[in-house]
Formats: sequence, C-alpha cells, structure tokens
Amino acid sequence: MSRVCREAERRVLRHLHGRKTRTQLPQIHAHIFRHHLYQSNQILSHFISVCGGLDKMGYANLVFHQTQNPNIFLFNSMIKGYSLCGPSENSLLRFSEMKNRGIWPDEFTFAPLLKSCSGIGDHRIGKGVHGEVIVVGIERFSSIRIGIVDLYTSFGRMEDAQKVFDEMLDRHVVVWNMMIRGFCKVGDLEMGLCLFRQMRTRSVVSWNSMIAGLEQSGRDGEALELLREMWDHGFEPDDATVVTILPVCARSGAVDVGEWIHSYAESSQLLLTFISVGNSLVDFYCKCGNLETAWRVFNGMPQKNVVSWNAMISGLTFNGKGELGADLFEEMINKGVRPNDATFVGVLSCCAHAGLVERGRNLFASMTVDHKLEPKLEHFGCMVDLLSRNGCLEEAHDLLRTMPMKPNAVLWGSLLSAYRSTGKIKQAECVVKELIELEPWNSGNYVLLSNIYAEDGRWDEVEEVRALMKEKNIRKNPGQSMVLG
Repeated sequence: MSRVCREAERRVLRHLHGRKTRTQLPQIHAHIFRHHLYQSNQILSHFISVCGGLDKMGYANLVFHQTQNPNIFLFNSMIKGYSLCGPSENSLLRFSEMKNRGIWPDEFTFAPLLKSCSGIGDHRIGKGVHGEVIVVGIERFSSIRIGIVDLYTSFGRMEDAQKVFDEMLDRHVVVWNMMIRGFCKVGDLEMGLCLFRQMRTRSVVSWNSMIAGLEQSGRDGEALELLREMWDHGFEPDDATVVTILPVCARSGAVDVGEWIHSYAESSQLLLTFISVGNSLVDFYCKCGNLETAWRVFNGMPQKNVVSWNAMISGLTFNGKGELGADLFEEMINKGVRPNDATFVGVLSCCAHAGLVERGRNLFASMTVDHKLEPKLEHFGCMVDLLSRNGCLEEAHDLLRTMPMKPNAVLWGSLLSAYRSTGKIKQAECVVKELIELEPWNSGNYVLLSNIYAEDGRWDEVEEVRALMKEKNIRKNPGQSMVLG
C-alpha cells in the first residue's frame, strides 16, 4: 500500500473516531470513496462499528451491501451493530450469510451474537448458537462463557446457566451478578442469596441485584437489612440502589431510612444527576403522606420527565388532593411535556376523587383528540369510577356497554357498588348477571345475586340461585353470606 493510501486511511480513522462523527458520517463516507477505500474491509469495519454506536444500522447495511468481498471483521461489525441497535434477527442473518461464504467465526462473532439471541426471545435459537460455539471450539473464552450465562439467565433457564457457571474456573464478578439476578428472576431467592454469600468479591451491582430480588418478592425487612450491610461493608449506594430501596421504605413504614436516603442522595449529587432518583423520592414522600417534602423535591429537580409529573399527580390523588393534581396536569401540558397512558390514569383518578365530572369527561376525550392516545382498560376503569362516584350511573353503564374491549370484573364491580349504595336493585341485578357471565366459576357473584334478591324479599329467586349453584357444583367460599329463606 502506498504512503498516500496509508495517510488517507489514517485521516479517515481520525475522522471516524472524532468528536463530530455523528454529524459528518456522509462526508466521511464521501472521503472513503474519493480515496478509493470503499473496498477496504479494515476501513469499512471501522465505519460500520461507528454506525452501530450511533444507531445508524440502516446506513451501515447500505455500505455493507456495496462491499464485494466482506471478511470476518466486516461481518463481526455488522453482527455487533445489530446486537446493539436491533433488530436482533439481523445479527443471525449476517451470521448465516457469513457461514454460507465459508468464513469461519471467532470469539468476536459469538459474543454479540449471543446477546442478539437474548433479544429474539426464543431460547432454542440461543441453544443452537451455543452448539455452534462448541463446534467451533471457542467455549473456553471468558467473554463467550459470560455471553452464554447471560443468554440462559435472560430466559430463566437456570439449570443450563448453572452448568456453564460450574465449568468456569475464573468467575468474574459480572457472571456472579448474572447468576444472582437469574435466580431472583425465577423466584429462587434462596439460591440467589446462597451465591451472593459465596462471593469473595462483590460490586455495587451485586448488592443491588440481591436487594432488588428481595424487594420484588416482598421481603422488605431483609432488603433493608442488606442495605445496612452494604453500607457497613464500605459500598456506597448508587442511583439503582436508591430507586430500588425507596419503595421498600414506603411499604414498610421505614420513613427514617427513606429520609436518610434522601440526605445521602443530596450529598452524593445523585439527586442532581439522575432524574429517576428525584422521581423515586417524590413517590416515596407522597406514599408517606408528606406532600410538603414531595413538592419541595419535585420543584427542586433540575430536570423532569413525564414520570416525574406522573409521580406528583398520582401522589396528590393518593393524598386526597385531586383538584391540585388536575391543575398540575394542566401545568404539565402548558410546559410542553407530552403525557402518556400513566399520566391519564393519574389525572382521571384525580378527577374521580375530587368530583370533577365535567373536567374528567373533557380529559378523557382529549386522550384521542389532542394526544393521540387510545384509552385502555384502566382509563375506562377510571371513567366508570368517576361517573359512579358522582351519581352518573346510567352514563357509566352505557360506557361499559360501548367500550371497545370487554369490561373486566373490577369495572362491573365498581358500578355494582354504586347501584347497591343508591338502592337501584334492578340495575344491580343486571350487573351481577354480567359478572356471573364473566366469571361463572366465582361463587361470590352468586352470593351477591342471592343477597340482592334477599334484600328485595324475593325468596323464590334466592332459592333459584342456590339451586343453580348446586347444579353447577359451585361451592360458597367460607365467610361469605348467603341469606336463604
């Protein structure tokens, strides 16, 4: 290669890995053509790697298909790019094409390929790639074994993961963390704890994985104890620790621990750096009934996202300040923040609890008209609750009959409570029959219908319900009342 070509290659590589690469990819590509480097696998593999890092795999694909004789480096760059950006299936397509061309894969092929298998969601494909690794004979590489463990733990196939883990002589902390998360994910916390206690070297991720496993299983006391142990061992909580432990504090009433976490998040700059930390603190204080501090945290956040607004709106509902929550929604819209499904669940609940019927109707309509969001079951549930609480029972019933999806038992139950509390026996009877049709196995529905008949003195029909239950072999659960004549 001439000195001029080598210099051109160096210039291209400098541009590719420079600070302005994101905005200059087309110019760099033109530079590659101008200096006749468009068939240089070395240069193109760098170019495609950069495209993958910038989530521009469409561009990378165009460049790849213009290459006459792509080598392993180019295929590896494509496989890695798709593993990062997706679609994951394309990694497998490039791998298949690579094999068809007679190119032998190496460890740099399989590490991203295994990651793509996790993204596809079919463990059988991953198992097949694992088989390819064994055929090629590179399962000894640490990066490959880590990838295989990650693959199996992502699918919850802990027996397969354990086999690979047991064969590893040098187990990096990353692999231990994967195994702990995997066992916690499938609900085997005892095995997760067993591995955690066996670790000679832990990272913050190790502690976070175990605390998260305990939190998700409702073992709040143990999660708090592990947080204290983490601190005693000299590990400082990070943003993931804070986000995981604050719901535990709220549920278990450990307000003092939550306040300590708040103080620590301020002194460590976590609160200023991570929006998720601020969101979690807002949620924590709202659930503890401390709206004053929740407002202070919310207003002091240097940046907010839709989750921040949702947390505060829902928190106001939770604390009986529905009108303030609805006002905060309006402020959010005025600031140009785009609401999501959860936002509307929060603000419609605000309207339901504050009795803001007309405002609720308008907000529900605005979902599709102004914000292009299709109402889901939970939004219809909020509207039925809003209308039922405020005496608009026929409107609520009409909404249930005309909604695009089938109402569930919770929605019918909400309307039923309103009908019974207002003495509308006939309408309540109709709703219970809907519940029986929806859940014919649920003895509670038959008991409700029987009690409605009994309240109205319709003893013959009470007896008919009893006979129907006997005919369908439905047994009344202990503790339920059934008045019989």
